Amino acid sequence: MSWLDITNASMVWTLALFGSAPLSANPGQNPSRADTKDTTSIMSQTQSSADAVRDMAHKSSYGYEQVRFLSNSIGPRLTGSPQAAAAVTYVAQQMRALGLEVRLEPVTVRHWVRGREEAELVRYPGQAEGTRQRILVTALGNTVATPDEGITAPLLVIESFVQLEELPADQVKGKIVLFDSRLDDFAAEAGRWEQAYATAVQYRSNGPSQAARKGAVATLVRSVGSGRFRLAHTGLTTFQDGTRQIPAGAVPAEDAELMAELAKEGAVEIHLVLTPRDLPSEQSYNVIADLKGNQKSEEIVLVSGHLDSWDLGTGALDDATGVGIAMDVVRIVKSVCPHPRRTIRFVGWMNEENGGAGGRAYAQAHASDLANHVAAVEFDYGDGRPLALNVAGTDERVGAISNVLHTIGDPIGGVLRVSDSPGSDLEPINEAGVPAISPLQDARHYFDYHHSAADTFDKVRVDEMRRVVEVIAPLVYALAHPD
Repeated sequence: MSWLDITNASMVWTLALFGSAPLSANPGQNPSRADTKDTTSIMSQTQSSADAVRDMAHKSSYGYEQVRFLSNSIGPRLTGSPQAAAAVTYVAQQMRALGLEVRLEPVTVRHWVRGREEAELVRYPGQAEGTRQRILVTALGNTVATPDEGITAPLLVIESFVQLEELPADQVKGKIVLFDSRLDDFAAEAGRWEQAYATAVQYRSNGPSQAARKGAVATLVRSVGSGRFRLAHTGLTTFQDGTRQIPAGAVPAEDAELMAELAKEGAVEIHLVLTPRDLPSEQSYNVIADLKGNQKSEEIVLVSGHLDSWDLGTGALDDATGVGIAMDVVRIVKSVCPHPRRTIRFVGWMNEENGGAGGRAYAQAHASDLANHVAAVEFDYGDGRPLALNVAGTDERVGAISNVLHTIGDPIGGVLRVSDSPGSDLEPINEAGVPAISPLQDARHYFDYHHSAADTFDKVRVDEMRRVVEVIAPLVYALAHPD
């Protein structure tokens, strides 16, 4: 079966949703003795709706145009910024224009802003007299600043946490540590990008904290990206409780290679200036938009993407694309079926990138009704075509929607059970029992530009976006129409 041969699978989908004798019979029951109620009319209507959902998705440019506006007109949407606030207003307006019930749910967010970002090698083997070498650098999210005049210190190149742990503290104290752990491009190109990313990103997330415990004065990490374009990829770093915070930045793969090669030949000294700062916390919002169910309105199918982005590019792939796809899915389902049985809820999350406050706020605000959340979908891997469905949840909760998941997921590659939520905004409600779903997307293109200055609208591929919508719009429609 082709990657999206839902044309051939649509009758199976209809049967899975509304029952045929073989599919609705109890285990061990003779199919011929199953409920023989005539469902021909219902099945015909469902088949027609399924075809309409798929056809609209195949032709749609609505989501792509939403990405265009969010990326080009609003621009980078760092949490707490005027652009992030503008994204809230714009998406709320668009969802009202679609006829949904819209409200803004408050989220208190950290307002971290980037400052000067400079680095240069001031001493290194073979240095020409009177010269220095510039290093491209960007601050990691939520990091603290160097003094205004910067820090000049010896460079210590570390390839693994094991190597760092084995070094005596006096060999680390007073140095700027460079974590030179590369993203495995071969594994990523072979489709193992999740594993490649997870292995590399731990040095960005935890490296500065680990280096600080050993006495480092600052940390640089090799960017978590493909390393093809001399791009610095930012991202969040965190410090363990009680650990002294130190400045931390990311450098392009090419710059990390340069420093590592020079360090093999002799002593290297680097001057680093990073001057980010924290402003007072801001009141922001998750955008909530409901297409109310007409039979089981208290039961909710959630579809989402995050509104905020990093500030180096315009956040086109991460995650204006996810927001645009989620908006389009709801629009298409509403166009075909204005009154679904269950409520379909769009959520535009705030603060995914540098805090996750939006996901936590939603879980707290809706704690009493999370048992009625049938499933939650998040898009946060760009525009790449879906290769399967990732699902996290308990056997009981996932089992209740298993037929739908496999009917939609099997034709494109299957349904993969994962231990952790495939969407970071969904983690709090997933921990409370809500099944979390995301398409397993082809993310090779995504990690070329992820969290970098090159994450701009020209990278977004409308045909790839449509393929995601072609899979998830039928999934959401099916989840919203229980038998």
